[in-house]
Amino acid sequence: MKRPVHGGNLAWAAALVGCSPSAILDFSASISPLGPPRSAIESIQTNLGLLSAYPDPAYGDLRSALSDFHQISPDWILPGNGAAELLTWACWDLAALETTCVLTPGFSDYFRALKAFGARVDRCPLMFQQGLNALPLDAQKSGLLLNNPHNPTGQIFSKPSILPYLKAFSLVVVDEAFMDFLTPDCQQSLIDEVENYPNLVILRSLTKFYSLPGLRVGYAIAHPDRLSEWQQRRDPWSVNVLASVAAIAMLKDTEFQQQTWDWLECAKPALFDGLKQLPGLHPFPSAANFFLVKTERSSVDIQKQLLTNHQILIRDCLSFDELGDRYFRIAVRSEQENHRLIEGLTKIL
Repeated sequence: MKRPVHGGNLAWAAALVGCSPSAILDFSASISPLGPPRSAIESIQTNLGLLSAYPDPAYGDLRSALSDFHQISPDWILPGNGAAELLTWACWDLAALETTCVLTPGFSDYFRALKAFGARVDRCPLMFQQGLNALPLDAQKSGLLLNNPHNPTGQIFSKPSILPYLKAFSLVVVDEAFMDFLTPDCQQSLIDEVENYPNLVILRSLTKFYSLPGLRVGYAIAHPDRLSEWQQRRDPWSVNVLASVAAIAMLKDTEFQQQTWDWLECAKPALFDGLKQLPGLHPFPSAANFFLVKTERSSVDIQKQLLTNHQILIRDCLSFDELGDRYFRIAVRSEQENHRLIEGLTKIL
């Protein structure tokens, strides 16, 4: 079976070691370990009767809920089949420009989507802890595709540090898939700037923070004219009815949101400290719910030993061209699960 380019491929991991996918402890996908909120599950169960009808193609209720959540007009919001679908349409627009700057190392789907539309890509190396210095400030005919917090390094770029690039580039697409994991007072979202910059697009995911990656629901926030064009390009009914009602329930679930921030506040520093104490490992500080780790040993070898001996899956970084076999990425999970990972790594290293 071919090595996956994304995390969370439990079928591949299970086939490799000959066990059930349910037996694998997955640190490779940066998904909340708390599981889907009860509010989402109850909403799905309550609304199973909706399966007999087509979804509302305008997603009126979901856009209204997102409007209330972000305090922005529904006309500036477009739900999608995960943030991945909306990335496709953003890359269509970026490909129309002379070139698109992408910070590297960067998420492989950025390059896949840009390549699909024949975009010319300018790779801008990100120096750890050096912010956005690799980006040009004279790129009027170019686009910028940026994720914040950055994947896979976990760096957070401050809102003031990004604002100059909204004037420098023709189109700026900011993927904020992991922004929810920061408490509201620490978030550096540009959502409140969208109405000031028609060249700004924000992509958001609802499946990582709420632990529902199988449901596929995300949204874009951008100028209504741009979103109207995207709606005309794509297939109808991108968001199924159960994803829509679950998303509406989750957005209102302030108890679950606080529970997630509380979990991360405790589990994250303990995991970081545990990694720092292991020989040959150098974890990088992260604003998100994952850590990038530099290793003196082969990350593929470490991954294989963890799978074979402990049924633990970590994310190798082979799909990030600039990283290769001396880095791996791990999600923050529960304190007990994090302890199990540290124990496994200790035996290997």
